[in-house]
Amino acid sequence: MAQATHDQVNLMLHLFELRREPRLRQARQWFSENFHITSAAEMMQKFPPNSEGNVNFRMVASYWDMVAAIVNRGLVDEELFFETSGEQWFVWDQMKPVASEFRAMFKNPHSFENLEEHCRRLEAWREKRAPGSTEAMRQVIKQMQEQMAKAKK
Repeated sequence: MAQATHDQVNLMLHLFELRREPRLRQARQWFSENFHITSAAEMMQKFPPNSEGNVNFRMVASYWDMVAAIVNRGLVDEELFFETSGEQWFVWDQMKPVASEFRAMFKNPHSFENLEEHCRRLEAWREKRAPGSTEAMRQVIKQMQEQMAKAKK
């Protein structure tokens, strides 16, 4: 196991502090409760540009893509980060079904590339340590989303 440096740990703590910023915390909660789309068209219908939902989505997606870029470049010890963070995987798992449409729509094949690569490695790391845990997490998330949908009705 590699030893994380003092600077890497400080950067991780700073990234955690940013997650606690009230506006980002609000956007993250919104994302968890509301971002359940299956197409870019649905995204634009439900969360049009400059709407609160669109702003929340961009805030969460850009935060985690930035964090993924930092980790992907080795500025933070990857294993330590994986051991202590998993929200980015949830965000990517929600975005994954529409990522290719977003890339085509914005004519940028690199959109969310950092987050995608980071979460691919996170999943592989997690499955090596706890086989079957990724699918179990998906099932739990699905059940939670179904419960939230029932509660909204």
